[in-house]
Amino acid sequence: MSDMKVTDRRWWARADGEEIPSEEPRLKPKMLEELEARIAEKDLEIQQLLQKYRGAADEFEQARVRLRKEVAKDAERSRRSVVVSFLDVLDNLDRALESAGERTDDPFVQGVAMVRQQFLSTLDGLGVTRVDPLHQMFDPAAHEAVSTVPAATADQEGLVIGVVRPGYVMGEDVLRPAQVAVARQ
Repeated sequence: MSDMKVTDRRWWARADGEEIPSEEPRLKPKMLEELEARIAEKDLEIQQLLQKYRGAADEFEQARVRLRKEVAKDAERSRRSVVVSFLDVLDNLDRALESAGERTDDPFVQGVAMVRQQFLSTLDGLGVTRVDPLHQMFDPAAHEAVSTVPAATADQEGLVIGVVRPGYVMGEDVLRPAQVAVARQ
C-alpha cells in the first residue's frame, strides 16, 4: 500500500485554529510533475547543444571554404610564377630571331620561329596575352618606364614611344609589365 496523504478541505471538519494547507491541489502525481520538469530541462539542454552544433558546423563550413580559396590562390600563384619564368625563354627566342635579321629562308631560323609561335599559342591557351603598348599612354600599373626620350610635340607627353621588353597579362592581371621608353618634355 502507498503512503497517500489526504487533506480534508471542508470548513466544518476543521478543528478550531487549524489552517488549510497553502498547497494547491495537484492534478498530477508529484512523480509525474518531477519527470515533466526533468524532460523540460533536458529539452532545453538539447536545444542549447543543437545551437552549439549548428554554430560549429557553420564555422567548419566557413573554414573549409576559406581553405579551398587559399589552396586555389596558391595554385594560381604557382601557375603564374611558372608562366612568368617561361617568359624569359620567349624573350630569348625573340632575340634569336632579331639577330637572324633577314635570313628568314634559313631552316634553323624557321625552326626557331616555329618554336616561338608554338610557345605563343601555348601561352594563349593558358590565357596569357602579349601586350605591346607602343603609342599608348604610359600606365604605371601595366608599364615599367626604363628610359625617357624628349617628346617631339606637346601631345606626345607621356606617350610610350619605344618598347624594350613586351608585357604579358593573364586575364586582367599583369604577369609582367612592359618595359618602355616614355616621351617627356
